[in-house]
Amino acid sequence: MGAEDVLLERFGLPAEAPLIKRRQAMHIGLLAAAPLLSAIEPALAEDPMFTLPPLPYAYDALEPHIDAATMKFHHDFHHQAYINNLNKAMAGKAAASLDSLMPGAKAAKLNNAGGGHYNHCMFWTIMGPGAGGAPGGVLADKIKDAYGSFDDFKTAFATAAAGVFGSGWAWLAVKEDGSVTIVTTPNQDNPLMEGATEAGLIPIMGIDVWEHAYYLKYQNRRPEYITAFWNVINWSKVGEYYSAYASKGQPVPF
Repeated sequence: MGAEDVLLERFGLPAEAPLIKRRQAMHIGLLAAAPLLSAIEPALAEDPMFTLPPLPYAYDALEPHIDAATMKFHHDFHHQAYINNLNKAMAGKAAASLDSLMPGAKAAKLNNAGGGHYNHCMFWTIMGPGAGGAPGGVLADKIKDAYGSFDDFKTAFATAAAGVFGSGWAWLAVKEDGSVTIVTTPNQDNPLMEGATEAGLIPIMGIDVWEHAYYLKYQNRRPEYITAFWNVINWSKVGEYYSAYASKGQPVPF
């Protein structure tokens, strides 16, 4: 059984997706199933409202910290399934930007599909090859103001991420006054959603701690995955999200 088949067998795909059943996919093999999985796009409109953005680097670009098979499954299949679900939910409705759907997502029951799309868009972009290190500029100052030092911030963030019960995310978010804080959310909720966290927070970095994000390489050793995550964070991009959007009270658009 190949690595991607292991992930499909263990985790499947988000339940609402109009995709072939997991057992069917396993029976015919993941590679053979791929055309079917990609073909079952939301057929409710010729031009779906939302589409999967390309991964901004190769599948193996984050090796050895995050393996290529996980990246392929996570991006091509899991993220796509959230988009399929969202397009299905939005069929027949007026066009909307992804970030505009976030505040009312929980009330509209779009927090799983819509949040899954938004959260993963951010996740791919705040990672990169040859990354890691520490933030600079204003963001570095804000982190120091809030946590005393970057090392203390890392400890607090890792503790929060490791402590998420079940599936969810840990976030670096920006308050209305421009200061930063660490929060967690369950499942695919995010700080933009009303009722998910304290009001007024704008996420600029998040780590996916759903088990499918790290199982192949780390199994149930979530703290090791979190430690590895520091080596792939693109702090330049996170800093851009702070200065260009969050510091101005605007969510990062995807």
